[in-house]
Amino acid sequence: MSEKFYSRSELIDLISHYKSFRKTFAEKAREIQKENFADGIFIRGLIEVSSFCRCSCYYCGIRKDNFCAERYRLSDNEILERCKYGYKKGFRTFIFQGGEDLVFSDIRIANLISEIKKRFSDCAVTLSLGERDEKTYRLWKEAGADRYLLRHEAADPKLFSILHPAEQKLETRLHALETLKKLGYQTGSGFMVGAPYQTIENIADDILFLQNLKPEMIGIGPFIPHNKTPFANYQNDFEKRTDENSTNENSSEEITSCTLTSSLDRAELTCFLISLLRIIFPHALIPATTALNTLSKTGRTDGILSGANVIMPNLSPLETRTKYDLYEGKSNRALECAEELERLENEMNKIGYKILFNERGDFKNK
Repeated sequence: MSEKFYSRSELIDLISHYKSFRKTFAEKAREIQKENFADGIFIRGLIEVSSFCRCSCYYCGIRKDNFCAERYRLSDNEILERCKYGYKKGFRTFIFQGGEDLVFSDIRIANLISEIKKRFSDCAVTLSLGERDEKTYRLWKEAGADRYLLRHEAADPKLFSILHPAEQKLETRLHALETLKKLGYQTGSGFMVGAPYQTIENIADDILFLQNLKPEMIGIGPFIPHNKTPFANYQNDFEKRTDENSTNENSSEEITSCTLTSSLDRAELTCFLISLLRIIFPHALIPATTALNTLSKTGRTDGILSGANVIMPNLSPLETRTKYDLYEGKSNRALECAEELERLENEMNKIGYKILFNERGDFKNK
């Protein structure tokens, strides 16, 4: 099945009335998913290598300016041991995820990639380490890295500037994504759903951006506030303002589309957008994210039944998982842990899917 692209007006209409389209789009997405991947779900071993970060994104719990965050860095030996453990469990993709921590230097990461490729030659290495320059991305690709995840977060410059400090620029992020594609990485991008001040039009523009980028991987998840960030009370403040305006007919304050997504069910809207993205990108690798499972107890299965085909169990050491605290209540329940793969497998089997152990799960555009 070929890609189906939408215009901006079509996307705005679909998102605005997503509850009306939710069921039919999920059914269509599952049909496409089954056509391209049968009943298989890929697993990725997530290793959260560092909670240090040089950036202070306003929504992120490990932002540099959160002085309450618990910081850690895994040693090279710890990372390699987690890969060894994951390999025995049937993982054939390892994801290095972390804050933009320059202690993990270009050479250090390159050496880790080379060592993993040497020890586990049938495995893929995915990196999610933020913005670096072309020289660094090239070094890591030459060392054997296969994929890179870098969410664009917001395709609209104004919204991007609301979510990030002034020193972080949208053009830098977009240039990095272009560079990754040019260097031959399987490239992943995406955005938060229901981010502060995000409009329905913003979401449409994010999807238009993805249609142009044509990433191999697409990661979206609901915005969840963290209590040590500038957006800690965003959800409560929005709901209070909405209630006040609904009882005051003469209020001059305008509740515009910039706040509509915050009043929607972010988990349900995320699932609809997963379905929409599956229809647009039949062959893409789309995860049912941890954030979705944090916001909803059935988030993972809902994501899969909406068209997602990737799950990322946590291979990080038990003692560091709660320290990689991106948002409030980040799911560290048993099913997030690699030790509980049997339970996760049963969960997938109950909804008609099976985990594909011992498979890299590369992007294949048929």
